[in-house]
Amino acid sequence: MSGSSKAVHVHVTGRVQGVGFRVWTQREASRLGLRGWVRNEPDGSVSVLIAGSNEAVAKMLKAFWQGPSGAGVRRVEPKPADPSDAPMDFDITG
Repeated sequence: MSGSSKAVHVHVTGRVQGVGFRVWTQREASRLGLRGWVRNEPDGSVSVLIAGSNEAVAKMLKAFWQGPSGAGVRRVEPKPADPSDAPMDFDITG
């Protein structure tokens, strides 16, 4: 990892369930060397915790706006998080 480590909790809204968003997120995060998790929320949104280098986190935040084909992202809301909350790999938790 290059640069400082940071973590962000991200709330993604729009057409993000039923379009492979969690699997896409896991694949992209792993490709960027990020740790964390992704899960569907009851309200139809997706929550994600990403942790890694500043550069990798920034790339993932930008990628969320595109998402997988079929997604229609309306909002990407990042909030600072504690890097120690992230698991050692990237999991789909729900």
